[in-house]
Amino acid sequence: MKYKISNKNIEAKINQKGAELCSLKRINSDYEYIWQANEKYWNRSSPILFPIVGKLIDDTYTYKDQSYYMSQHGFARDKNFELFKIEDDYICFKLTHDLDTLKIYPFKFELYIAYTLINSSIEISYKVVNKTNGELYFSIGGHPAFNWEDELNKKNDFYFEFEDLDVLSSYVITKEGLSKNKININIESNKLFLSQELFKNDALIIDDLKTRYICFKNKRDERIVTVSFENCNYLGLWSKTSCDLFVCIEPWNGVADFINHNQKIEEKIGINSLQKNEIYNTKYTIEI
Repeated sequence: MKYKISNKNIEAKINQKGAELCSLKRINSDYEYIWQANEKYWNRSSPILFPIVGKLIDDTYTYKDQSYYMSQHGFARDKNFELFKIEDDYICFKLTHDLDTLKIYPFKFELYIAYTLINSSIEISYKVVNKTNGELYFSIGGHPAFNWEDELNKKNDFYFEFEDLDVLSSYVITKEGLSKNKININIESNKLFLSQELFKNDALIIDDLKTRYICFKNKRDERIVTVSFENCNYLGLWSKTSCDLFVCIEPWNGVADFINHNQKIEEKIGINSLQKNEIYNTKYTIEI
């Protein structure tokens, strides 16, 4: 089921499955900012990444000497969330542990995903509550995908714009995990132009951005979206090399396993932890 929220400037639709943002438009406009999950290329629009971000080595982690299997980005994106609260310009969903999650993730939790429309922006906020005895270990992140082309532009006329940045440093994704050796990508006048070549090694994964926002623009210098993030530890930039129709700007609090990680979830780089009944909050904003 999909729910719609709106204000005088914009409207958004959110799918109850995965609490996933699946549409974002200006009022009285047909232009869709969010990728429409074309199964031929990528069948998602803006999945929630929880309780891991990225891929585990061998899709496996250990906790208290027991091994658990979990596929890339975790299970929240495929779960049906409970509608917790809805208003004209606000909606909140809730997900809790169940018998199926406990088999692969032995922690009790509450996860709240809220969407708030503010002028021409949508704020996406995450709240995690530890309901288990002992510590809760988790990562969480966003994965919004934006349409890359329109009627007036060639696909290679789009770029990311950063603030005061000459070189972008990204981790390298390998079959064995993330390499701690980074590659440098040159930036011209704060601009990083999009191309299939840019994502030939999968996503760019950045952990040392000085700015707290990134703009997605076209060559006419028209801003399509600005994604702002307050306290994310990593930022992913990604598109499929077989498809130059969408691009993802992904604020993360967590990251994939690095090469030679011992697979213990409590020792995973980028992992977050909560004591019983402790609460974790984070958010990011998309402005159109």
